[in-house]
Amino acid sequence: MDDGHGVRIEARTIPVPTSISAHAREYLRDKVAADGVPHNARIAVPTADDTEGWIRMQAAVEQHYAQALAAAAGRVRAQARTLQVETATVHLATPIEPQDPDAALIELHGGALVFGGGQACRIGACVQADLHGVACYGVDYRMPPAHPYPAALDDCLAVYRAVLARHDAARVVISGRSAGGNLAVAMLQRARDEGLPLPAGLVLLSPEVDLTESGDSFQVNRTVDVVLPGSLMAQNLLYAGGADLADPRLSPLFGRFDGFPPTFLQSGTRDLFLSNTVRLHRALRRADVDAQLHVFEAMPHGGFNGAPEDEELAREVAAFVRRVLGRAPA
Repeated sequence: MDDGHGVRIEARTIPVPTSISAHAREYLRDKVAADGVPHNARIAVPTADDTEGWIRMQAAVEQHYAQALAAAAGRVRAQARTLQVETATVHLATPIEPQDPDAALIELHGGALVFGGGQACRIGACVQADLHGVACYGVDYRMPPAHPYPAALDDCLAVYRAVLARHDAARVVISGRSAGGNLAVAMLQRARDEGLPLPAGLVLLSPEVDLTESGDSFQVNRTVDVVLPGSLMAQNLLYAGGADLADPRLSPLFGRFDGFPPTFLQSGTRDLFLSNTVRLHRALRRADVDAQLHVFEAMPHGGFNGAPEDEELAREVAAFVRRVLGRAPA
């Protein structure tokens, strides 16, 4: 219980650091208004019970994502086709030049467990197929308000079972970013408990693994993260649909990690979810899991939109995937 005792911070402006690339510095500047308030901090979020408000917001976000991904859509080379696996929609992206025909990557998109499906998910799968040279299953999982927990988790597990029917588990990597990181970890905890084999590796990019938002960075990086300047509790409650946010199936940070595969974790010093990532890394290491933590200077949630730091991160992820698939020396 918070007793109100802590460090008092005087009002001050936190400058864009010179320790990052010019592209990254410009990105941070563009995300903040002249009065010093991040643009994203002014976005009005519906209450958890405002179904129509969430539907309108989902439509607006989908349009925004489409505009933001237009350039990426023109660069991808992989071809995608859409499949149905039980209740889950899946975008299967196949690289033009497969590097490992027997391998597969399952991509779980971000978006606060409420956004990021549709065309954004499809393009994301193509990007991953191009990066790794393997077939990528982009899971377009069901989301609230129409489909609260456990719909998304059920969809991800259904796709994992389907992929295991086509690929050996030792040839599969799971990748989840932000909200997708929550689903990736919770899905593997369920898969392990149900006796399914676990994959060769797990990639978690700023994973949203604690929906109770109990970590230190939810306070320290509040407003400093220009992408996620504040709490996502409204989205968390919408996703939970009345379930306990501290339940490990919703906040997998509080679950068990024995038997987990090698794991790659990434965050940034300005990421609201930095504590999620750091605490998860420690939990994995306490379970003797091979886990590597990559924290980037001044990076907010989701990266710098194509800066050299993002390219460096992509190279690190690609090297990790090659290693766990046995395509490069450990």
